Amino acid sequence: MRALFKLAKDLFNAKFYRPSHLRIGVRDYFNLREQQHLLQPNAVHVAAAMAWLCAAQDATRDNGVSARYRLDRGWAPSYPETSGYIIPTLFNYARKVDAAIYHERALRIADWLLSLQLENGAFPGHDVGQAPQPVVFNTGQIMLGLLSAFRETGQHKYLRAALRAGDWLVKIQEPNGSWLKHTYLNRVHTYHTRVAWPLLELWEATSNEQYLAAARKHLDWALGNQLPNGWFRENGFSDNENPYLHTIAYTTRGFLASAEILRKHAIAGEQCERYFAAAVLASEALMHRFEIRRFPFAKYNREWQSSERFSCLTGDAQLAKTWLNIYQVNRDPRFLNAALKINDFVKSTQDLRSRNPGIRGGIKGSHPIWGRYIRYSYPNWAAKFFVDALMLEDEIMAQLDHEIENEPRTALQAA
Repeated sequence: MRALFKLAKDLFNAKFYRPSHLRIGVRDYFNLREQQHLLQPNAVHVAAAMAWLCAAQDATRDNGVSARYRLDRGWAPSYPETSGYIIPTLFNYARKVDAAIYHERALRIADWLLSLQLENGAFPGHDVGQAPQPVVFNTGQIMLGLLSAFRETGQHKYLRAALRAGDWLVKIQEPNGSWLKHTYLNRVHTYHTRVAWPLLELWEATSNEQYLAAARKHLDWALGNQLPNGWFRENGFSDNENPYLHTIAYTTRGFLASAEILRKHAIAGEQCERYFAAAVLASEALMHRFEIRRFPFAKYNREWQSSERFSCLTGDAQLAKTWLNIYQVNRDPRFLNAALKINDFVKSTQDLRSRNPGIRGGIKGSHPIWGRYIRYSYPNWAAKFFVDALMLEDEIMAQLDHEIENEPRTALQAA
C-alpha cells in the first residue's frame, strides 16, 4: 500500500495529469517505442534534438543551456559543465547544415562561461544559482568547450581561460595521477579520463609539457584500475555503487580521445595503444551483452551483470559514439553494427510529435522515464550525445558509400 501511495505521489508531482506528460507515461509503461520501419532519417532526429537544445538555451536568461526539462518544474537553470561540452556539438552542426546561428549560439555559451571562471582558474559545479564551488570534472568539460571556441575563432581569451583552468588541474592533482580534492563526493573517479583529454588538447595548443605529463599520469592511474574483464574500479558516482553506463562511457571516451591525440603526435606509442585497448576491452564486453539482451541496461557490476530494468539513454548515445570511434580505428564491423542498433534504440524513444517544447526532440534521462537516472527529466547532455552519435554515424556511412562506389569493378560486376 505504501509503495502504491508513493507511486501515485510521484506521478502527481511529475504532473502526469498534463496531456503531454501522460502521453509519455503511457508510451513508456507499455514500451510503445517507435517501430524500426517508422524511424526517420538521422537528419530528422538530429534536427529535432538541436531544436530542443536551442529551446533549452532560450529558456535561460544568461546564454547558458538549461540543465534539463523536468516534468515537475519545467526548465531548470543553466548548467555550466554540460553547456561547455555542448559548444563543440553546436560548431559541428553549424558546419553540417551551413547555418551560422549555431556558431553564434556556441560563442554565446563560451562568453558566458568566461564570466563564471573562479579566481583560482577552476569552474564551478552544479546548476547556476548554487554557491560556486570548484569541481575537477566540470572544469575539464568546460575546457573542451573553450578550446573548441579558440580553434574556431582564434580568439585568445578562450585559450587564456583554458590555461588558467589547466594550471589549476595540474596544481591539485594527486601524486599518483588521480584527482581527489574538489571532486564529486570527494573521491577519486576513473571517469576523470575525460579530464585528461582536455589537458592533452591544451598541450596541443600550447606545447606545454606539464599538461601532457599530467594527462598521461592520470591515464596510467585509470589504466591500473581496469580489471582483466574490462570493468573499471572507482567508476561510480559514490562508494560501493555500480557505475552507470554514462560514467563507463565517459571513461572509455577519455581513453579513446587521449589515444587519438597521442597517436597523431606519435607520443607514447606502446602506452598510447594500451589506452586504446582499454577502451576496446570495456566496449567489447558491453557490446556482447547488448547483442545478447537487445537492451542496454543502466548499470553494470564488476562481472558486467545488471539488475536494473531501465536504460540510461545518455549512456546509450555515448556508447554508440564510442563504438563508432573504435570502428574508425580498427574497422571491426561488429562495433559499427552494434552502434547502428543502439542509435536506432535511442531514436525510437525520441518524441518528435509532442506539442510540449520541453519534450519534443529531447532525450529522456531514463527509459522508461521513471528510471532512476535523471528521473522524469530530459537532460541537455542526453540530447548532446545523441546528436554527436548520429552525426558520426552519418559521416561513417557516407564514407563507406564513397569507398564502395570507388572500388574497382570486376568484369562480372561490370556486365
